[in-house]
Amino acid sequence: METCWLTWNITVCTMTGHNHYVMCAQFHPKEDLIVSASLDQSVRVWDISGLRKKHSAGPQSMGTFEDQMARAAQSQQADMFGNTDAVVKFVLEGHDRGVNWVAFHPTLPLILSAGDDRLVKLWRMSETKAWEVDTCRGHFQNVTCCLFHPHQDLILSVSEDKTIRVWDLNKRTSVQSFKRENDRFWMIAAHPEINLFAAGHDNGVMVFKLERERPAHAVHQNQLFFVTKEKHVRSYDFTKNIESPSMLSLKKLGAPWTPPRTLSYNPAERSILVTSPADSGVYELISLPRDASGAVEPQSSMRGSGNSAVFVARNRFAVFNQTNQQIDIKDLSNSTTKTIKPPHGTTDMVFGGPGCLLLIAPTHVYLYDIQQKKQLAEIAVNGVKYVVWSNDGMHAALLSKHNVTIVNKQLEQISTLHETIRIKSACWDDVGVLLYSTLNHVKYTLMNGDNGIVRTLEQTVYLVRVKGRSVYCLDRSARPKVLTIDPTEYRFKLALVKRHYDEMLNIIKTSSLVGQSIISYLQKKGYPEIALQFVQDPQTRFELAIECGNLDVAVDMAKQLDRPKLWQRLSTEGLAHGNHQIVELAYQKLKNFEKLSFLYLATGDMEKLSRMAKIAEHRGDMTSRFQNALYLGDAQNRIEMFKEVDQYPLAYLTAKAHGLDDQAQEIIEASGLTAEEIKLPPIGQPKAPPKAIVPTHKANWPTKNIGASSFEKALVADGDEAIVPETNGYGAEDLLAEEEAGVNGFGGDEGEDDDAAAGWDMGDDAVPDVEAEDFVDVSAEAAGGAGSSESDLWVRNSPLAADHAAAGSYESAMNLLNRQIGAVNFAPLEDRFSEIFAASRTFLPANAGMPPLINFVRRTTNETDSRKILPIIPRDIESVQAGEVTSGKNAMKQNKLEDGIVAFKKALHLFMVNAATSASEAQDAIATVQHVAQYILAMSIELERRKLVGGAMDISDKSEEVKKRAFELSAYFTVPALEAGHQTLALFSAMNFANRNKQLGTALGFANALIERGTNAKFKETARKVKIACERSPTDALDIEFDSFNEFDICAASYTPIYAGEASVTCPFDGCKYQPKYKGVVCKVCEVCEIGKPASGLRLTV
Repeated sequence: METCWLTWNITVCTMTGHNHYVMCAQFHPKEDLIVSASLDQSVRVWDISGLRKKHSAGPQSMGTFEDQMARAAQSQQADMFGNTDAVVKFVLEGHDRGVNWVAFHPTLPLILSAGDDRLVKLWRMSETKAWEVDTCRGHFQNVTCCLFHPHQDLILSVSEDKTIRVWDLNKRTSVQSFKRENDRFWMIAAHPEINLFAAGHDNGVMVFKLERERPAHAVHQNQLFFVTKEKHVRSYDFTKNIESPSMLSLKKLGAPWTPPRTLSYNPAERSILVTSPADSGVYELISLPRDASGAVEPQSSMRGSGNSAVFVARNRFAVFNQTNQQIDIKDLSNSTTKTIKPPHGTTDMVFGGPGCLLLIAPTHVYLYDIQQKKQLAEIAVNGVKYVVWSNDGMHAALLSKHNVTIVNKQLEQISTLHETIRIKSACWDDVGVLLYSTLNHVKYTLMNGDNGIVRTLEQTVYLVRVKGRSVYCLDRSARPKVLTIDPTEYRFKLALVKRHYDEMLNIIKTSSLVGQSIISYLQKKGYPEIALQFVQDPQTRFELAIECGNLDVAVDMAKQLDRPKLWQRLSTEGLAHGNHQIVELAYQKLKNFEKLSFLYLATGDMEKLSRMAKIAEHRGDMTSRFQNALYLGDAQNRIEMFKEVDQYPLAYLTAKAHGLDDQAQEIIEASGLTAEEIKLPPIGQPKAPPKAIVPTHKANWPTKNIGASSFEKALVADGDEAIVPETNGYGAEDLLAEEEAGVNGFGGDEGEDDDAAAGWDMGDDAVPDVEAEDFVDVSAEAAGGAGSSESDLWVRNSPLAADHAAAGSYESAMNLLNRQIGAVNFAPLEDRFSEIFAASRTFLPANAGMPPLINFVRRTTNETDSRKILPIIPRDIESVQAGEVTSGKNAMKQNKLEDGIVAFKKALHLFMVNAATSASEAQDAIATVQHVAQYILAMSIELERRKLVGGAMDISDKSEEVKKRAFELSAYFTVPALEAGHQTLALFSAMNFANRNKQLGTALGFANALIERGTNAKFKETARKVKIACERSPTDALDIEFDSFNEFDICAASYTPIYAGEASVTCPFDGCKYQPKYKGVVCKVCEVCEIGKPASGLRLTV
């Protein structure tokens, strides 16, 4: 008996006929039919067309909800005694035991049933009859569920024999079988849209696919060749957006239900090489027809066994057999011309450039030269599945399940990124940006590791080509699609990285790109002056202006916001820049009278200082009045102030000290005393306050005009307003005048005119913007031309950062260091820059009021050619080696590790900005840098251990976690490459620490190393005693992460081992290794360079 229900659980029909439990019932997807399966060994098909007519009503007769309920109840009463609305159409009998499941085919007149007789039966029906077509045999227990594949001619069934079986619908033969060892299967269901199946078993549910969905494809110039789901070869023209008809049929390649894995195209011979995983791997070499005339069988093809096959030359292709670990180089006649044994265990092979292959291993990728039969390069990357080469063949993207690693053609890592969602495909943009797809996004990544989202996806696609705003891809049905994207964001970031400022300006003007994320990105990457141009929020503009040193904009924003904290920051920044006019304005806004008076004294502005004294008198502030009188040397004012506060003794002393005897007599008389009654100490001559020789208040401190940046030049060239406002005053005079006139406070009126204020312009000494030149972009024709200063010649003649610093061109010096060694934090180099700048010139005093005469000091003293003159660089390489490096080693010997680190880091900073006299000296300096870095690493590790245990040698009272870490750090102290004597100290310290704390196995290892390599006889004797004691019970109290038998480096940030073959990043200056998570962080050793940043290497010779 079967029952039909309305959606509100009211029975509309009961169909009787089965005489046992009904196990399953299904509606037909299109027709008015129901099929049911029962343990009475029958399958019944029911016609419910009458039921549909009875319960269907037009819009005019729907009625209310109560009316529909009443009709349903009447129908239920009528059906209790006879049902004419649903009748049995067919009864299908053929199972020998109960039927557990039944299903309709989604499009064909077929029925599928599964029963306890271990059989899956296929039935066909027509309008008048139904009959059994065939039986699928193979299960060994009850078949619990079955279904038709939604899109292919396949049947899936599950059984209590713990298997899932796939059957060919046309041949009714088993295609595949999957088994779980301990779980019986009870249910299977297909996803309504994507190619997923779910099977329920005793312990849960498993979700799986039947076949690989990534279409095999290859791209050549403007054509895409791909294999469809029907295993037909087609092409797609990117320029015309036209898909060709089928060119070939590959149905005979491998099993019918196994799609090809890869496709390689040879344009010279117009042939393709297709591989399939069927039969343990097979490939087929096929010539494509000139015209697409339909899905015809290949006229001439050659096959062979192999897991991977790829063209390596016009008339050669390589075939890899994973089972035999063998690569065969074959010609176009499929004859083997060369056989290669991969040097490592290989799982896959892809094209690696002309004459080369990329051999993919589980943890590495190797670049292999076919002609030389040798390995050229390798890189440690886990689980690489696909390799995507850039259009120019200079870079490749190695795609793993969750990682993308970008390398150059020598397999040198450029950047890497991690995704939490599985990566499906990737392709390169024409401008060199990698776009990749995940399950639901298209994303991008630049060479420097910056990445972001381009767009979301409704369904998973596989990218094949990117051109402009169009992304060409294949979906899971192997149909070409064109997605529209907005490449503005990543092209803007690329232009920023490449410093193409004209392109940046054009992007910003022609798009709505500017937002908080882009502004934050510019600020994070060190370009606040660019972000400043496009920010409207006053607070953000103030922060950016302070960061990039644009005090004019900062003043404007501070006036708009008018907050005390902003004026305080502005005063501090103004002092740092030597801009005392901004400091004056900030102090006035803050009403900081004491600092304001001292500022006028320091700058020699006596006029304003006098006005400050009047203001203090007006405010009734006696302390300020006295201070200003002292600054001015105004004894009369001080006497009057003392008299006003009844301090007649002080007034009398002041008058006597300054020789004002008449006033002193008046004070005595007013006090009722005589001169004889007052005893005074000896009074010397009064000292006048110092006077400024040069009136510095007339102009700000001199600063070097570095000229407009390249982006600012692009703005000016495009006709935009210049970055620096044209106002040259801040309104300080007006504020002071208002206060002097009696206005309460220094705030003034916010609407005051800046042009009326005192100017801070440099006058004739300032260089016009149109003539300002960037220190790096100097044309060759201008070198040594008329009017070039000595410092300009130094910049033009040398690529060394030290010479640029000597010329005062700090910006170009920092740019050079950034490109050469990845320098990003220049604070530690500030003193070095200043030292070089000061040492490269001498100053001869001139007449009063005249600037001093400058003489430049050269290291090329005998050179007369202006193109070869260079400045002297203090503290040359030899002096650094003899000074700081030696001091650091002495500190190591004396166990003064903190002092040693300071000395060694100073040595690194001196080496960074220096010049060598020869190539050999430069090489020696670079070697010394790496040597010094090892010392810093070793000392830092030992200091970390001492900090952890509080300097104690006995750590028995510490927790196991602390003990374990202390033992590891003690062992790591012995790893860096130190000189023999210092290595002995490290080994002795580690041995002693381990021995005292019962880490006897580790102590024995250090004792053996000390006996073998030690240079100190006393230490060796102690090591022998420790060895004898440890050999009695060579066990460790704790297992630590230290393997003395394997080579490894120490991460200079986390102090953990990086074993050979593991991924790591390196400081481009000192060579210290780091875990990949520290990429982009400032090096802990040199404190200047960015970890993992691509760099050309330190240059010390011209």
